[in-house]
Amino acid sequence: MSDRVEIQRDGDIAEVRLNRPDKHNGMDMAMLKAVISAGESLAGDRDCRAVIVRGNGPSFCAGLDVGAMIGNKRNAAALMAELYKPWANLVQRWGLVWRELPMPVIAAVHGNCFGAGIQLALAADIRFAHPDARLSVMESKWGLIPDMSGVATLRELVPLDVAKELTMTGRILSGEQARELGLVTHVADDPVAAARDLAAEISARSPDAVAAAKALLQEAWGQGESAVLAAERRYQRRIIGRTNQRIAAKRNAEIAASEDGQPVSRYAARRA
Repeated sequence: MSDRVEIQRDGDIAEVRLNRPDKHNGMDMAMLKAVISAGESLAGDRDCRAVIVRGNGPSFCAGLDVGAMIGNKRNAAALMAELYKPWANLVQRWGLVWRELPMPVIAAVHGNCFGAGIQLALAADIRFAHPDARLSVMESKWGLIPDMSGVATLRELVPLDVAKELTMTGRILSGEQARELGLVTHVADDPVAAARDLAAEISARSPDAVAAAKALLQEAWGQGESAVLAAERRYQRRIIGRTNQRIAAKRNAEIAASEDGQPVSRYAARRA
């Protein structure tokens, strides 16, 4: 793993930390590849129940390191070549890799969260932001558009007119303003602590149900009623009556019957 990203495990919860603090975690080619590699490494981790993405230092991620990427002829040429691929390209994997994980991904945002940073945060399933965090779809200030999967995720969170305004202006929002618009889920004075609490709460649920819920909602959101109902049936068939669903039912019965409210049964490893 590159020194641009750290992965720390606390039991069944993984923390992925962008680690270029002196540059406010500005994205260079090494960080781009390291973030994607980190996501891919967690995809097959059957014991991981939740992932927290955060930044070391004063910011979550201040966006593209323009000098290192566009100012570098080799990197600029590589990025240009990616734009001609007829499939999700390298820079789009920056966000998509987190959408594809079966476990929930929670972003903890502080400091600057611009451009590539906000596109990374938008790719998480849930976002906590410090009230004074600064968030922006900033590409227009560089004469660009968001192209790191940000449009695919932005459209799920805000109306079209709001997305257009934010993208065309590059306006900087506080964490509070971002929450009011729906860009972030919650505001917290300590986003990392809040993310850890939520990750622990989710990790107590059946990993099969959590993974199926993520996949179902991502697939069905915005579809017609018939497609949504079909997806519900398909994902329910995959988990009902399986080991972890039976454990979930048993755990609830144990909690209801026990004096201390603590279950005895333990979930199996996450199913593929």
